[in-house]
Amino acid sequence: MTQGSDLILERMMALHPKLIDLTLDRVWRLLDLLGNPQNDLPPVIHIAGTNGKGSTQAMIRSGLEAAGRKVHAYTSPHLTRFHERIRLAGELIEEDALTAVLDECYQANGDSPITYFEITTCAALLAFARAQADYTLLEVGLGGRLDATNVIEKPVLTIITPVSMDHEAFLGNTLGKIAFEKAGIIKRQVPMIVGPQEDVALDVIENTAHSRGAPILAYGQHWHAGPERDGMVYQDDHGLLDLPRPVLSGDHQIQNAGMALAALRRLGFGEVAAEAAVAKAEWPARMQSLKRGPLIDLAPKAEFLLDGGHNPAAGKAIAKTLSRMPQRPTMMICGMLNTKDVSGYLEPLLAQITKLYAVSIPGEKNTLPAEDTAAAAQSVGFEAEVAGNVHRAVNEIVKQNQTSRILICGSLYLAGKILLKHGS
Repeated sequence: MTQGSDLILERMMALHPKLIDLTLDRVWRLLDLLGNPQNDLPPVIHIAGTNGKGSTQAMIRSGLEAAGRKVHAYTSPHLTRFHERIRLAGELIEEDALTAVLDECYQANGDSPITYFEITTCAALLAFARAQADYTLLEVGLGGRLDATNVIEKPVLTIITPVSMDHEAFLGNTLGKIAFEKAGIIKRQVPMIVGPQEDVALDVIENTAHSRGAPILAYGQHWHAGPERDGMVYQDDHGLLDLPRPVLSGDHQIQNAGMALAALRRLGFGEVAAEAAVAKAEWPARMQSLKRGPLIDLAPKAEFLLDGGHNPAAGKAIAKTLSRMPQRPTMMICGMLNTKDVSGYLEPLLAQITKLYAVSIPGEKNTLPAEDTAAAAQSVGFEAEVAGNVHRAVNEIVKQNQTSRILICGSLYLAGKILLKHGS
């Protein structure tokens, strides 16, 4: 059923012809008209990076809430409905509140050009400024330097998760250029947590931090995190933590947990927060196991996994996770956007996948046609064919092997369609 917020969001899409147009001028103008709510937020933790932003944010939020703190959180994109992007003091924003704050921003902006992400970010900041909380977690949408979230003069902490190649058309065609854009969130004398980085990216981040007098807490230098038997260990100047493995699947989540733990420790939180960060965080579509819904009804003996990663680094992380799982024929149902490095994403997965079924993402105008995804897969060595949709792909897989592992992946937009229509 269409809700009031849906109608306003549709109108907002028409305010600017481009989905992405990186500049802060339009954001500053609207925030000024709204009374500059960005200056009235609870202490802000600002998170940029290519991979792991959402998982890291979810772990920090889990830790803070376990320590009795109320937390605002902003993330994008959403999976099933827009409300997921704005969490007020721990709860998803309610429909009436969302409709009201979106309409207020729409009316204040008038007919002036502004992108969808810019105006909805202003709405989130306005909602946060009017609700009581102890912390605000802001996840960058794209890049950092010119991202609409980069309007906080003095956050309490900034975090840069691993940087890799992605969105080259907007951020630059080298790792150094992309790292420069991510490093744009670093603020003068504000402490920053740095996740594992390639040397080129780390040099850019460290140089930016030094130029702004920002204290650095970098992986491998100031803190360490790694697997240990059936758990993980974390160590920094405060001492050693022996913790369970993150509830979020995949070895890469240990790195994400390390960044979250470094942030929590910097803010003065102890073992209760640390244990909750790794044991209680929830973040869908990250190697998520699907347990119910029509797809599972089609293949009750199969194992279903859902992941929204979409760049080469994500492909490597998924492949590593699959390599550590019990051996089982693994079928891949893949749908991607036409802005992504499809071959770069798929190539690391080749050794883990028995066959790939390519689909177009339903209702997504920027979907890569299934035929193109299949061709890209074949070019890097996959056995691949086109499937009309996910449902048909599962039917084909069941005909061959009812006990397959079925990985549905390639895009958060595809993952959102699965969670919305097929349940989790």
